[in-house]
Amino acid sequence: MSHVIVEELTEVDWTRYRDLRISALENDGEAFGGNLEAERLFAESEWREKARQYVGVAALLDGKDIGVMTVENLTGDFGATCWVGSCWVNPEFRKLGALRALFDFVDQNALSRDWAIQGLGVWVDNFVAIKAYEKLGFVQMGDKQPSSRKPGMFYQRMIRKSPIN
Repeated sequence: MSHVIVEELTEVDWTRYRDLRISALENDGEAFGGNLEAERLFAESEWREKARQYVGVAALLDGKDIGVMTVENLTGDFGATCWVGSCWVNPEFRKLGALRALFDFVDQNALSRDWAIQGLGVWVDNFVAIKAYEKLGFVQMGDKQPSSRKPGMFYQRMIRKSPIN
């Protein structure tokens, strides 16, 4: 059986990040705050800027990109030291350990990058994602919050302390 590996993406890898992000929006656009049509029009410079703003991480299986997430250092709600975003695994490759591998990468870098307390937001009706995050140790915190990107929608903040501290 193949093993999921994780690679950090840099600005040089902007096309990989772009392709993963567009795939995420095409397959599961309702799970994200982004807009497929708008992001398809982003220029190379915009994708490179995103690569500088976040730490991008890709999950690979047999050399193929199958998942992605971003991590941003911040001082956030409930003590979060980083915010996880754009977390997605290609539906064809779910339940093979890609999500866990992505968070293992974050945990392995928790001390050196100040990612010890991880936060994320998930739509309140995305029960599959909420359950997956809870299996990884995330806990729902605070009240649901209105989305600034998608009026009428609400997200739930979830927090997790890295098990590697």
